[in-house]
Amino acid sequence: MRVTTNSLKKALATGALSVASLLLTDSAFASGGYSPDASSVNENTHSLWIGAWITAGVVGVFTAILILWPVFFHRKKSEEFPRQTQYNVPVEVAYTVIPFIIVAVLFFYTAKAESKITHIDKTPAAHTIHVNAIQWSWQFTYEDAASKPTVTGTPEQAPVLVLPLGEKVHFDLTSNDVVHGFWIPEFMIQMQTLPGVTNKIEFTANKLGEFPGRCNILCGRAHSQMLFKVKVVSPADYQAYINSVKVA
Repeated sequence: MRVTTNSLKKALATGALSVASLLLTDSAFASGGYSPDASSVNENTHSLWIGAWITAGVVGVFTAILILWPVFFHRKKSEEFPRQTQYNVPVEVAYTVIPFIIVAVLFFYTAKAESKITHIDKTPAAHTIHVNAIQWSWQFTYEDAASKPTVTGTPEQAPVLVLPLGEKVHFDLTSNDVVHGFWIPEFMIQMQTLPGVTNKIEFTANKLGEFPGRCNILCGRAHSQMLFKVKVVSPADYQAYINSVKVA
């Protein structure tokens, strides 16, 4: 069967429209799988996440066209040996400069978002929580409570990290043993906890509910059980909770 230019264009157009309609009608796809405003971190990174996927999609489609075009339109037509081209300066410049520009733009926006996420305000946050990673669970110490209570989890019993809605929380992240990863997917937050180092991050939870958290760096035998749950409650309920937690 002979493939014509018109038939290929129609096939590509139909495929593109089908994929676009599927993505646009599915809210999870349209949002990139994340809420744009679940936390202050989402507000800074969600647009970058979507932009990176759009860029990857455009590059992927363009690459597929470059691969398929010669497959369909430059097939062997005769026994005549085709003309050989030693080099093509414009093409070589293009495929060197264009990827560099794409990487440079992504790097710029990534560095810009990262600087906002890791920025620590001079004005102290309303609340401070010390997160300590241990093999293979978590300890959460609520520093703004008078008794500074600590909640300690186990691989069998995941601890709960309670956060106030709409109020900034300062986190001090440490590790007792090896490198772990403090990760809350819904809030688009991931930061390493390192032995002998205190990492710091501040963010505001903007969405009530319960969300999973976990270690996302392989840390040993029970890594897959190093889970915790984030529970976002009203400021009044948060204050009542930290005052009711017994001192560890």
